[in-house]
Amino acid sequence: MVSGNLTHLADELGTGANSVATFQLDQQAVRGRITRMDGQVIGAILNRHDYPHELARFLGEALTLAVLIGASLKEDARVAVQAQGSGPVSLMVAEYHTRGSLRGMLRYDEEKWALVERVNKDELIRPHPRQVFGNGALAITVISDNEFVQPYQGVVPLDGTSLAECAEHYFDRSEQVPTKVRLAVGEIQKAGEGASWQAGGALIQKVAGDENRGDTEDQWNTASVLFQSVEDAELLDPDLSLGRVLYRLFHEDGVRMEAPSPVRDECTCSEERLVETMKNLPDNELLELAEETGKDVFEADCQFCNRQFEIPLQDVITSKPN
Repeated sequence: MVSGNLTHLADELGTGANSVATFQLDQQAVRGRITRMDGQVIGAILNRHDYPHELARFLGEALTLAVLIGASLKEDARVAVQAQGSGPVSLMVAEYHTRGSLRGMLRYDEEKWALVERVNKDELIRPHPRQVFGNGALAITVISDNEFVQPYQGVVPLDGTSLAECAEHYFDRSEQVPTKVRLAVGEIQKAGEGASWQAGGALIQKVAGDENRGDTEDQWNTASVLFQSVEDAELLDPDLSLGRVLYRLFHEDGVRMEAPSPVRDECTCSEERLVETMKNLPDNELLELAEETGKDVFEADCQFCNRQFEIPLQDVITSKPN
């Protein structure tokens, strides 16, 4: 654990690239998480799919949000941030596992999105969630690695001018926890290098009052005002440590930051899992599918990482009854 109210310690944390950390304000009943990812993680995921720029940015924000939510979990689990609706983007999924793996994808209609781009180009504005997803919903699902723990899911309408604002509505309505969220995704270009995606984000949450703390409303209001002053450039700056960001925001009251945990570009797909899934299908369905394609090998690809699989028919045909 390090203390962000000491200037020299903030820099010893490093830039914080591809990591997430929890923190607690010393003098306020407020806790939070902060993260930053560079081209090796967020860039690798976004460039793999070659989405239109603004859609890639939306997915980057969802990935950042998934990391921030997952960092609070006390047990091994995966967090899925999912948005879907009737707009140009019918589905967007960002999935983070507490062990550090991160993946994401979206599906969109090129013609519908081209119309949004034409409208926004004329008005010089970034698209808002309603333009991207139409009449949609934001769902956040937590699935524990413990098979005896039931999954949890909260769903709220995509009402808000940004994904961060939609996330705040989720915490307020589904978890009844006052929360402020900041998400920043953009391309950074250094001299002599090509542009590279960078993502940064942070959230703070109010700790409820009790007999010892008393009423925490004033503390929350003060912390919220300070938190809202953080700039996108600070969250994205590859030369500014996460500890330094927190120090700039909360140095007057002090802030304690836990050791960061790594975040990786890592998909959870596997040939073994696909084989097991196909084995659960009736033999006659597998045989009919093979006859339709004229092949004795099933071809499949992962929508998250674009990895392609070839599964021989003989590997999934079993003795189960038709």
